Amino acid sequence: MRQLSNVEPVSGQGPDSAGLRRALGCFVTGVTIVTARGVDGQPRGFTANSFTSVSLDPPLVLVCVGHETECFNVYRQCSRFAVNMLGDSQQAISVRFATEHSDRFAGVCWREGWYGSPILEGCVASLECAVWRRFEAGDHMVLIGRVLACEDSTDRPLAYWRGRYRSLPVDDDGSERGDGRPTPPVP
Repeated sequence: MRQLSNVEPVSGQGPDSAGLRRALGCFVTGVTIVTARGVDGQPRGFTANSFTSVSLDPPLVLVCVGHETECFNVYRQCSRFAVNMLGDSQQAISVRFATEHSDRFAGVCWREGWYGSPILEGCVASLECAVWRRFEAGDHMVLIGRVLACEDSTDRPLAYWRGRYRSLPVDDDGSERGDGRPTPPVP
């Protein structure tokens, strides 16, 4: 990676982890389940809210994978993954993928995406990605993906704020965005 500044990093203790967690919890996020296939071909996934768009040209997104994540090695080795943005009725699926289960996909409706990644049914949006870059950052691996295919719906998203799941209020004008049709994959 290219260094953008020659400023020395700040040294010192910094805030305690509990205080930092409280401060970061003030930022409202969406809730995603990041999915991929293991080397055995089986679907794997975990709940993540550290997700963001990076660029539209090229189309890049970023997700952070904690080193303690049960399926961490899947994301260290995969060439494709999907980001499934959960709807406000999918809190139970989020909890399932955030806790240890022998088979997180048991009883969960999903299908294979255009590029083979597991796509969860009922999500407000899904992005199927090719791994573009990986790098270590503290206790996480940053995984940047180039979006190959996407789809969205007009359903309401699941939100997370101050350590709790939230639903967004209904818009006053009742407007909806998008037509819910899949966007064809990039050739």
